[in-house]
Amino acid sequence: MTVRPIRIVGDPVLRTPCDPVRTITDGTRTLVQDLLDTVDDDGRAGVAANQIGVSLRAFSWNLGKEGGLGCILNPVIVELSEELQHDDEGCLSVPGLFFPRTRSAYARCVGMNVEGEEIELAGEGIVARLIQHEVGHLDGALYIDGLERSVKKRALRQIRETL
Repeated sequence: MTVRPIRIVGDPVLRTPCDPVRTITDGTRTLVQDLLDTVDDDGRAGVAANQIGVSLRAFSWNLGKEGGLGCILNPVIVELSEELQHDDEGCLSVPGLFFPRTRSAYARCVGMNVEGEEIELAGEGIVARLIQHEVGHLDGALYIDGLERSVKKRALRQIRETL
């Protein structure tokens, strides 16, 4: 079991778009296991590969009874609802801080599992928020980038003061 340390805001790997997984190797299998081990910790819903320092398009999730524990490689969001949800959001890479963020109420992504088979992750509420949040990480974005202007200003000030 390898729980990897989480990279914190300011680390350039978090702002670099991740490369697709081109072939499944032993290294890919190790990455998937590390992502699963790292997300399977109290209070963690999702971990993107770049949050553990690996610039590949993969993320893991831990959604308990709602969505279980899993990992997806090369996720692509293929559907977002026009209906929105407004809720506080946090991030392991911006520890201890939560800010209101608007997201689509429903999201669906497709990708592949570690066996190379196509899989889908879809849902409303926390599942939709997780998909959008983690794919954002893989694109080199943090959730604070999409905050309302006044909230973002407050968030950046708190990040500077806290971290």
